[in-house]
Amino acid sequence: MFNLDVPFFPEQASSLAGRIDGFIFSLVGLSAFFATIVAILIVYFGVKYRYGNKEVDRTNPMQENSKLEFGWSFIPLVISLTVFVWSAQVYFEIYTPPQDTLNLSVIGKQWMWKIQHPDGRREANELHIPVGQAVKLTMTSQDVIHSFFIPAFRVKQDVIPGRFTTMWFEATKVGEYHLFCAEYCGAEHSRMIGRVVVMEPTEYEEWLREGNALTSAGGTDSSGAALFQQQGCSTCHKLDGGKGLGPNLTGVYNSEVALESGGTVLADEEYLRESITNPQTRIVAGYPEIMPTYQGQLSPEELLTLVDYLKSLGSGETAALEN
Repeated sequence: MFNLDVPFFPEQASSLAGRIDGFIFSLVGLSAFFATIVAILIVYFGVKYRYGNKEVDRTNPMQENSKLEFGWSFIPLVISLTVFVWSAQVYFEIYTPPQDTLNLSVIGKQWMWKIQHPDGRREANELHIPVGQAVKLTMTSQDVIHSFFIPAFRVKQDVIPGRFTTMWFEATKVGEYHLFCAEYCGAEHSRMIGRVVVMEPTEYEEWLREGNALTSAGGTDSSGAALFQQQGCSTCHKLDGGKGLGPNLTGVYNSEVALESGGTVLADEEYLRESITNPQTRIVAGYPEIMPTYQGQLSPEELLTLVDYLKSLGSGETAALEN
């Protein structure tokens, strides 16, 4: 189904790829450099101090060399600190997505990837994205642990049942790239493959419109707003500013929520998921402990759709910017 001609070093096709490759190749170069020095010294000393060589001094006289001792302590320290600072910068860049991202939802299941775009269009084992646009994936698994891996983008993230994980990237080249599951997930693990299609922004918008037309023709409404109504969320959570049995969810995403037990919590994707599946864990201050759990009542797709809808209602960051 897919071409599996994968080169040893895939091309760099994301904004992160160059920095990650540069760091890894530098570590490999440092390791090779010092390994070569150690190997040469082993051979040299093995030959010089071989058994029976009468030309070497074996009295082991005590010697001191402050410059040598300082050098073999200070130089490795500088190298180690440089590697630490460099790796920390790359790490924070990988795990800190930009503010303006295209947010997609991903479900991993044996043995396929199911992806949903903000407008509701879905696809399986394919991911269509625009070039030059930062993309953030919010992912969960329907069964076992999977791992979402795009070699050309140099990004990989475990996808875990019962929780959300995220990753981001920005494609820099139009084309098609391999998508793999990098975590053994069962008998058909090797078939859990797909492709990432990077398109020009205008082509991507056209692709989305085609999908919307197909969805409209099907006559089904799987939007977060419809799910919010169907599950009875609107009974307790008012979105028009009115007072309900539960807190107002408009603008709750990425805001600080005061808890009944004291303190606050950031209302990120994981907090929203937990509040739906296990609402008694962290009760919002000033509200009764009456919300039932939706654990097992919503599929992973529905849970992601509902969380995406809550995010679309605004965020604490947006409110802060408006103020």
